[in-house]
Amino acid sequence: MRRLNPNKLMLSKWTAARPQNREKHFLVNELLCDEAGTVLQVELQAVLTRRSEQIDWRQLQDDEVWLSGWQ
Repeated sequence: MRRLNPNKLMLSKWTAARPQNREKHFLVNELLCDEAGTVLQVELQAVLTRRSEQIDWRQLQDDEVWLSGWQ
């Protein structure tokens, strides 16, 4: 697992380790925070299809699911 700073995830690039529906490359386009400003989730947008999904930002630390950058 890699260490991430949740406040620096905005516009970061990610590659799905196991792509589905030809969606391999993703971009973080929104940080979802609580009232105190703590990041809870991120919204990932697939580059190819523009489909968005919200996930817990800690899932990005799992090397078996997400790879940092576009590869």
